[in-house]
Amino acid sequence: MPPRRRPQFTQESIDQQLQQIHLLDQSSTSENLEQLGPIIKQIHTNRQQDAYLRTLQTLIESKDAEIETICSDNYQEFISSVSTLFSVKSYTTNLRDTITSLDAGVEQVGRGLVEKKRALLQSKKTAANLDEGIDTLQACLRVLDVVNRVGEMIREGKYWSALRSLEDIENMPPTSLSQTPLLQHLLSSLPSLRGQIKDAVTASVKQWLLDVRNASSQVGGLALDAMESRTRKWRSRREKDPLLKLSRVGSAVEIVTNEKTEYNVLDNEHLYVDFKPLYECIHIYSALDSLDEIRRSYQADRKAQSDLILPDILPLSSLPQVTQEIVGFFIIETHVLNTTGSFRSQRDVEDLWDALMRRVGMSVDNALRNENDADAFLAVKECLLSFIMTLESYSYSTETLHSFILHLFERYVAILERKFAQRFESIVSQDDCLPMYVETTAERDGVLNTVWLNLDERQQLATATLPLALPWSQSFYLCCQDVRNFVQNFYQFLEGVSQHHRNIDDLLSRSLDTILSKYISENITRRAQKTSNLSQIAQLVTNLEHFVVSCSELERSLTNIRSSQRGGTIRLNAATSFSSALTRTLSRVSASISSKLDDFFGLSEYDWTPARRAQSPSMYLIELINWLTTVVDSLIIKDAYKDEAYRGAANYIAECFVDFLTGRNVPMLSENAIANLVLDIDFLEDEFKRSGHAHLNASFLELRLMSTIVLEDQVQQYLIPAVRQASYSVVRPKRLQNLLEKLARFGAERRDVPSRERGERRRKEAEAIGRLFPGEGR
Repeated sequence: MPPRRRPQFTQESIDQQLQQIHLLDQSSTSENLEQLGPIIKQIHTNRQQDAYLRTLQTLIESKDAEIETICSDNYQEFISSVSTLFSVKSYTTNLRDTITSLDAGVEQVGRGLVEKKRALLQSKKTAANLDEGIDTLQACLRVLDVVNRVGEMIREGKYWSALRSLEDIENMPPTSLSQTPLLQHLLSSLPSLRGQIKDAVTASVKQWLLDVRNASSQVGGLALDAMESRTRKWRSRREKDPLLKLSRVGSAVEIVTNEKTEYNVLDNEHLYVDFKPLYECIHIYSALDSLDEIRRSYQADRKAQSDLILPDILPLSSLPQVTQEIVGFFIIETHVLNTTGSFRSQRDVEDLWDALMRRVGMSVDNALRNENDADAFLAVKECLLSFIMTLESYSYSTETLHSFILHLFERYVAILERKFAQRFESIVSQDDCLPMYVETTAERDGVLNTVWLNLDERQQLATATLPLALPWSQSFYLCCQDVRNFVQNFYQFLEGVSQHHRNIDDLLSRSLDTILSKYISENITRRAQKTSNLSQIAQLVTNLEHFVVSCSELERSLTNIRSSQRGGTIRLNAATSFSSALTRTLSRVSASISSKLDDFFGLSEYDWTPARRAQSPSMYLIELINWLTTVVDSLIIKDAYKDEAYRGAANYIAECFVDFLTGRNVPMLSENAIANLVLDIDFLEDEFKRSGHAHLNASFLELRLMSTIVLEDQVQQYLIPAVRQASYSVVRPKRLQNLLEKLARFGAERRDVPSRERGERRRKEAEAIGRLFPGEGR
């Protein structure tokens, strides 16, 4: 392949290129450097051409001799050629000088341009490096600014924005900054920044927990006040509408009504509880995949706060404040449970509730352990009942508290029993046992509206003429009044308590039975046993009669009350106790009369061995009958009870006479004494017949028959079973034997023969009766 020929440059082409060189364009504000490269290249080419010309010149000079030889041969042509060569030489010399000058100029210009170009390229390279550095610095500054803003956002509480900024840094697209140590350092610090966000949001929720703990009491107070207002409104509406009488606060009807005026205790004009810190914390921890950690921490903190609500020893004065805190605590828990999804477990909240309710029960129970004031129990019940109704509206189970209230109720009733027991004892012991006296219609109506009577007696007394002496004494009225107060206090505790009707009915029945039987009936019986005043005993009898009636009327009244409250039937057994007390008190009337009769029956009043028979009854019997009829007839008791009093007196007199005839106090007696005693018996029977109590004469039948057997010598007839059964069945053999022995003893001591013989006969008759009835008791 032939060598590549160099390009040839003529003077004309060089001049033309030189003329085209314009380093500065006068119409342009910038240097025209784009042509510099081609020009420099041409200059380099010209330099090669110059070397070529010099070589050519040397060749020409070496050829001069040869040319001269040739010219000598061809002189004219040579001269002509020389002349031409000289012209060429001259032109070449000029051209070389021009080229040399031009080369020097171009070299000078090119050297400046090259330096400028080199400086320009270096400047562009430096500028590019600076731009790249600036871009890198700006990218670093942007990242550093984001990192700095993360710290500011943490301090400002913008935790989610801070977390998103860290995610933006982590997910930044690849750039020139991606491989820099700065970015790698920043990326390595992101976990630490996330930890700072986590710590900050944790501190925020810890502060929030402290704030809500401090606000719990106010929340609870507002909720309790709202429930109290709700209760008052419903009570007012229930009083206006009888159909709502059995509906209580919390019933379906009341709930529908209350929905129209629902009150938000967490957001109102008095209080606003902001849950944003908790929600933000849950959000941040969820983004950090650490939700279980904050859930456990929250549960532990709330458990600790619930433990701090109740002090170790709970003063009763602090109970309202404690219930406010508990209400507020669980209202907040309910809101958290309903607004945080699965963050809060229903089971965890229920466990906190159950544990706290057990502690409340134990604390209140311990606080009331030595309490004897019923009003204290009532205040605790009111506090707990408002607490129960408030939290029932938030769907918390209150069965444990209802059971605890019933436990408190039993203790409350026991205190009431002791309190009223003292009052009843005082009422009965201080009673004057005189009929109660009313003068005005208001007084009578007040008394009749207090005591329990059957309808007939109530109507009779309500229409009687005033002033009026009522059948009962002051104690009956006061006892009825206190029983009503007891029932009122009993139901006052139960107001708002809607459970366990049967237990309440049973407890009321037992309590009233205890009060009526033990504290009224027994006190009246003891009072009757201690007094010997017949009029006072008679008044106690009347009081007991009315108490027997009151029991049935009270039972009916209480059953009606419980029926209106969907309760059961009240059964009272106290009437049996009052009936028994009435029997014992009536026996006390007989005993008191018998005690007074002892004053009339003295052994000195009788001569048991008189020489002759009396013609009239004993004077002391006349006085006895006068006293007996006066006292018994003046007693303000039923005729049946008066008859019982007469019967008791007659039996007592008869027993005294029998004891005279057959007892150990009289060692011996004569038939004249027996005849005198028969005379007295005749007198007594006549008096009883005259007073309309002839049936009482049966008390003297044994005494009369026994006297007849002796005085009419009917002992042998008595020994005949058929006769004895038909005529003398009431005569006890032992008594007849004792009487015969006393007659025998009297005859044995006489000195006259007939009397001694008669005494011997009486002895044999006594022995015959003893053989016929061996071991027969009196």
